[in-house]
Amino acid sequence: MRWIFRLLGALLVLVILAVGALFLLPADRIANLAARQFEAATGRALTIDGDVTPTFWPVLGARVERVTLANVAGSDAGPMLVADSVDLGVDLSQLIQGNLVVRRFEARQPQIVLERDANGVGNWNFAGVGDQNAPTGEAGTRSALPPIVLDRAQIEGASLRYIDRQAGTDVTVQGVSIDLTMPESGGAATLRIAIDRNGQQAEVNARLGSVSDLIAGEVVAVSASIRAEGAQGSFEGRAGLEPVAAEGRLSIDISRLGPALELAGAGGAEPIPEAARPLTLGGQLTLAPTGSLHLREGLVGIGANRLRLALDTTFDGPRPNIAGQISADGLDLTGFSGGSNSGASSGASGWPTTRIDASALGLADAQIGLTLGPVNTGFGIIDATRGSLTIDRARAVLGLNEVRAFDGTLSGELVANNRNGLSVGGTLALRNVSLMALLRQALGFERLTGTASADLRFLGSGASVDAIMRSLEGQGTLQFGQGEIQGIDLAAMFNNLDPSALGAGSSTVYTSIGASFTMAGGVLSNEDLLLDAPLFAVRGRGTADLGGMTLNYRVTPEAMRNAETGDALRVPLLITGPWSEPRFRLDLEGMAEQRLQEERERLEARAQQEIQRLQDEARARAEQAITERLGGSVTPTEGQTPGEALGQSLEDQARQGLLRLLGGGSDPAPAASE
Repeated sequence: MRWIFRLLGALLVLVILAVGALFLLPADRIANLAARQFEAATGRALTIDGDVTPTFWPVLGARVERVTLANVAGSDAGPMLVADSVDLGVDLSQLIQGNLVVRRFEARQPQIVLERDANGVGNWNFAGVGDQNAPTGEAGTRSALPPIVLDRAQIEGASLRYIDRQAGTDVTVQGVSIDLTMPESGGAATLRIAIDRNGQQAEVNARLGSVSDLIAGEVVAVSASIRAEGAQGSFEGRAGLEPVAAEGRLSIDISRLGPALELAGAGGAEPIPEAARPLTLGGQLTLAPTGSLHLREGLVGIGANRLRLALDTTFDGPRPNIAGQISADGLDLTGFSGGSNSGASSGASGWPTTRIDASALGLADAQIGLTLGPVNTGFGIIDATRGSLTIDRARAVLGLNEVRAFDGTLSGELVANNRNGLSVGGTLALRNVSLMALLRQALGFERLTGTASADLRFLGSGASVDAIMRSLEGQGTLQFGQGEIQGIDLAAMFNNLDPSALGAGSSTVYTSIGASFTMAGGVLSNEDLLLDAPLFAVRGRGTADLGGMTLNYRVTPEAMRNAETGDALRVPLLITGPWSEPRFRLDLEGMAEQRLQEERERLEARAQQEIQRLQDEARARAEQAITERLGGSVTPTEGQTPGEALGQSLEDQARQGLLRLLGGGSDPAPAASE
């Protein structure tokens, strides 16, 4: 704002000189004299390449054509001002009394360069202009200008370029018009800035409490508003320029951002999704002299949602850093997730394939505490959340300190990383969650009751929800407490082998369910499902295609029929098809194979028994024959079997024969016949 008054004050030197010499000197001498006097007064070179034409009606003044005002020494951005023409009109009677009342100031098609150097000094600071304490030079030309009153100052069709060497920014805005009035010298002023570019218009209106105080570096009352197609904002408070600082009430309301982007030359699709409109911001804003921003009593509206904010933002790093607290009584995110409280439609249409724009993760770093009431995610309702959000170089971590949902609790963390393509992951611990509430809201599945606890680690990557679901990797465990499977009566199927024990009114009560699983390529695999029920057990194995939303699972119920031996009737059941409409059918082929296996095991057992019997009989006959060859003299002693006794007899006879052979033993008594 200050540059406008400084620039106008500098150019009004021309008015005094031109009018003073109006009746005495030729136009070219007026131009040369004005240029010399201007440079002496401001230290900047002023070049007038066109004519200087005096005007007498409706006010006294002059038209100066093709005016160029030099920039500060050392700048490579070109002249500070280049204008096709400048029209000046003053009140002669007031000028004679020593007052400068400008009735008309018009600059056409100017090119204006505003530049702040590395030390924060702007090129709109002119020596001896607007400085009441400036020293007087040899010719007295550095004395302060007389008080100025502006009936109206206009700049039409300007090109405005702003360069900030400290911040490293360089912005150019075309089609700028400025309208300024200051009825009292150094008093209140009104300013209007209009931009017309690329078929879009925007307008800024401001009122300053005191121009003289603002130029002198004081803080003054400021009222400002901005309006463009689809967006508007306002500020009521105080502001100063040396240093730049502000404090007041801020209000912003954006229903469409596309027109404003088109105005800035960054056209494209509307970046704000329909569910986020209107996007509003209100609160007490403070811009500190150090450049930091502080928002208190902040209220952000995102569509129908409202968030309370208390944030501090600093700009002394490679990215803005935001710290503070965010809270909300409740949020509805169904418009962003594309979901609803019923998951049936998702099963039919699949996961959303629209591209996820995660570029916002790289805009700023953050450390924010979160306290949220009920949140409808579109895939389920979270009752309450207490956590934190940390963003560091496009990697966001949502810490879940305490989350209450589906009558249970959830803790852990979720990560979204957009440093090199989007990936999501996390570690979660679920405790005592109602299965009916969870599955009904998430998948539209209402056939399982009980409580669940789970541990999960996962990682997925991709540019859409569909791509992420099809890339999931990870592992986890599930443990369900006592509950009921609705729509199927496994006990009736086991006892009667009745595949019609399905549908409404049928159910299966279980004591517990446990399983572990792994995920690879978006497919969940399980090998150890165990359902424990009072009259039977169920084991299962198979896959769930998370990306394709389909099941291919085989469960094998085991109905106990012999408590002593553990023999059971096993009836395999296949569960296949989409999540929304899974198909249940008996695996008759598997059941036949199971029966064949059981019969094979029984035959093998009988054959083993028969082999053992034949072996025993053969051994007994052999022992009997040997005993008879030995004269039937083998008699088992106490504790010996016939085989052991026969072996002992053979061993004794062999020993005696060996002794006779070696001459170390006596011969047996001769036979009676000899």
